[in-house]
Amino acid sequence: MFEYNTSKSNVILKEYGRNVQKLAEHIMTIEDRDKRTQYAATLVELMRQLNPSVRENNETTQKLWDDLFIMTNFELNVDAPYPMPEVDILTKKPKRLSYNTDPVTYKHYGKNIEKLIDKAIATESEEERKGAIIYLGKLMKGFYQTWNKEGVDDAVIIKNIKEISGGKLDISVDEVKSNNLFESQKGGRSKGRRGSGGSNRRKK
Repeated sequence: MFEYNTSKSNVILKEYGRNVQKLAEHIMTIEDRDKRTQYAATLVELMRQLNPSVRENNETTQKLWDDLFIMTNFELNVDAPYPMPEVDILTKKPKRLSYNTDPVTYKHYGKNIEKLIDKAIATESEEERKGAIIYLGKLMKGFYQTWNKEGVDDAVIIKNIKEISGGKLDISVDEVKSNNLFESQKGGRSKGRRGSGGSNRRKK
């Protein structure tokens, strides 16, 4: 006789499938407690393998045991490494996440730019600090142009860096412009390829 899904019991946790649930239900029928515990631990490892995204740490391992208890309707009696979760775990609402209320000076740069500027300020080496300013300038120019289709003058980027850093980070506008310090390397390489290609055509 064929067994149809309509005649089967509902799968409680679909991410593990019906076979895992059947194994969990079978473990409950094992009379020997030690053997039952051993089989339960083996099943938890199987559940981990069926979910490669689950990392092996205490928090995720406890979740796997919680899922096993849920699949057995909290009736599995074993010596688990974690206590059985409360039954209301199925209906308990997750805690609301608090929103980040820290003010951002320029939203188009984002909070991470401000964190990078703080790290640059803490840099003791003048050479490393200058390198950090140049790196920041490239990033901020790219972010600015993403939000504003029109080009942005390097002086504006330097002014923003100086303002966000409270005047602790600064660089010469003439030096930046004359050496194209805030231009991405990718853009520089592409210009170089066009130039070399043109010279090759002239040679031909």
